[in-house]
Amino acid sequence: MPIAILFVLLWSTGFIGAKLGLPYAEPFTFLLIRFWLVTAMVLVLAVVTRAPWPRASRDAFHLIVTGILIHATFLSGVFSSMYNGVPAGVTALIVGMQPVLTAIAVGPVLGEKVNLRQWFGLGLGVIGVALVVQNKLSLNPSETGGFAWSAVALLGITAGTLYQKKFCSTLDLRTGTVIQYAAAGVVMLLAAPLFESMQVAWTGEFVFALLWLSLVLSVGAIFLLYVLIRRGKASSVASLFYLVPPCTALIAYFVFGETLGFAAILGMGIAVVGVALVVW
Repeated sequence: MPIAILFVLLWSTGFIGAKLGLPYAEPFTFLLIRFWLVTAMVLVLAVVTRAPWPRASRDAFHLIVTGILIHATFLSGVFSSMYNGVPAGVTALIVGMQPVLTAIAVGPVLGEKVNLRQWFGLGLGVIGVALVVQNKLSLNPSETGGFAWSAVALLGITAGTLYQKKFCSTLDLRTGTVIQYAAAGVVMLLAAPLFESMQVAWTGEFVFALLWLSLVLSVGAIFLLYVLIRRGKASSVASLFYLVPPCTALIAYFVFGETLGFAAILGMGIAVVGVALVVW
């Protein structure tokens, strides 16, 4: 459980880091730099620790697919959503629906069963997340493209989590992470020059956001996510994402001075109860 708590805390800072860095670089360009920086760092770690590389080409293929889903698809969706004007709270709410999609898919894909208590917990999670971000739900028609990107992020993280559990749970985390980020980096290497100007303002805030997202999120939080996927049910791991919007709102309160009303505090409590029912 301490690993799960640490994962939620670290993962929640991703929205904060994106908010800090996106004013200085476009989404694909930001992620291009981040992915290749992480690839280089983890490659050094893998070489120094003599981590084993995949022997079968199918294992490398599965890692590439997971990298494209969890990193390229999910993160480009989140970053592009926020870049196109969708508030971080709304993006978090849409992506926060992942546990429901995962619960629906775990039966056909992984053969896992979700019991009545867990379904009740998933429902409480939805209510809790909605209460936390309800004051940020500004459905502006001009943000339609941003909402589409949020949906892309939701599908990416859901499919990526299931794929990781089914095909990559037994592979080495260090070399596997190198392959996954390199695959995501190739996608951004194609997308950034095609759709963006690739201009970057190397301010102190951008450098801090880049290093934080690269070290803490892309290495620390991702490693924890893979450990959780390896040890537990996909539906139980996915339920932890209900705690991300409340935790993000709490961090934003201290970092950006964003206020927390009674509904948000109540929603945090309901989301915690919902997750407890799923993982109990």
